[in-house]
Amino acid sequence: MPSSPVPSSSVPSPAAAADVPAVPSGPLLVLVAMPEEAAPLLERLSGRRALETPFTEGVTAERGMLAGTETLVVTTGIGIAAATAAATWAILSSSPSLVVAAGSCGGLGADVEVGTLIVGETFTYSIADATAFGYAPGQVPGGPERFSAQPTWVKAAEQAARRTAAQSPDGPGTRRGLMLSGDAFVTAEIAAPMRERFPSALSADMETTASARTAEALGVPFAALRAVSDLCGPAAGQQFHLELDVVAEISARAVEELAGSLTD
Repeated sequence: MPSSPVPSSSVPSPAAAADVPAVPSGPLLVLVAMPEEAAPLLERLSGRRALETPFTEGVTAERGMLAGTETLVVTTGIGIAAATAAATWAILSSSPSLVVAAGSCGGLGADVEVGTLIVGETFTYSIADATAFGYAPGQVPGGPERFSAQPTWVKAAEQAARRTAAQSPDGPGTRRGLMLSGDAFVTAEIAAPMRERFPSALSADMETTASARTAEALGVPFAALRAVSDLCGPAAGQQFHLELDVVAEISARAVEELAGSLTD
């Protein structure tokens, strides 16, 4: 890297500026990291069929109908590199109309609880640090300070999350905002300085930002609907953990609501 690179400002792509995005007619692409996160989505797919992938291991893909919308569910594997590779292949091979990151995440926001549905509005890398050269925390040289979902899709995802929450009196809460991703599990020791660097961050995981970056680079709209499974450094008295299958089900219900809205 040059000794003094010039910082890049956060400039939305041309597609992000449109009120109603012009997207290709294609399936809904849902990306999850683990088989446990894929399971409740696959149970909802009618006419599901497995697809071959070019990967030797770690990536699976199944296609079918979800709430009346043709949908491709891809299990990417865990981490930035795995998500980037699988998302790139899935987008290029299926030309999706929308990419959605689903599954679980860790809760960072002070008022975020386990089970909360996080709707991604902006995304950045939690452990990227080029601040010595004038970049913002989380910004990779040459890239924007934040990757942003198109407002149209943020609104659609938030509405789907709220419908999911309304399905039961004690349904999950919903929050919309900044999601962080990085190849580090966010322990309590890591969470405190991360909150200082990103005071508005709601959640942390290991894939979402990479998927958002890939979708933007390939000109496809992106949304994120992940449910909080663990609190990163919980306060005293807070419930800090929910089983993965529970939060995967919450996320899957929200994705199903979003898929259904695409056929309205």
